[in-house]
Amino acid sequence: MHAMNYEMTLPADYDMDVIRARVAAKGHLLDDYPGLGAKAYLMRVRGEQDSPVNLYGSFYLWNTAQGMNSFLWGPGFQGVVNDFGRPVVRHWTGIAYEEGPASAEPARSAVRSRTPVEAGADLPAVTADAVAATGQLAAQDGVLYTAAGVDPRTWELVTFSVWAHDAPKASGDVYQVLHLSQPERHLLHRGRQW
Repeated sequence: MHAMNYEMTLPADYDMDVIRARVAAKGHLLDDYPGLGAKAYLMRVRGEQDSPVNLYGSFYLWNTAQGMNSFLWGPGFQGVVNDFGRPVVRHWTGIAYEEGPASAEPARSAVRSRTPVEAGADLPAVTADAVAATGQLAAQDGVLYTAAGVDPRTWELVTFSVWAHDAPKASGDVYQVLHLSQPERHLLHRGRQW
């Protein structure tokens, strides 16, 4: 599993209905994309749920590197670049994935947490703790799924969870989920990824 995320900060007075309309018109285009486990179309609105900014972004879980690459080097991502400029694309090697008790419900919110892996940290212990925490988070009421990954270039741990309600019980940046494409979510390997 490969986790990928990008986001664009928008002006404070940006009409966020433009983003809602964009996702309503285009979100379904990845509903059957080969290699894609899940893509959450995300939005944050300035002043809501502690967000200091207006923001549009996406968080992906890829089953295959080929699927991820065909998206990045194809017309899908180029459309984002054409409309918003080329964002930084964060990428993490997947270390855990779990389904939650609300896995069949519609997605309403998501939480992303990024934590540095300290220099000198015991990497097997860090990843074992992240796998256990992913399972614990996934067991909470209202969770569709959770995932964790590590960027070995920057040594950052990411945890991402998708929720069936608007008040997620997880620490991190809270997003509205405008659409969830999940053509191969059922193929994502559950538990630790090695």
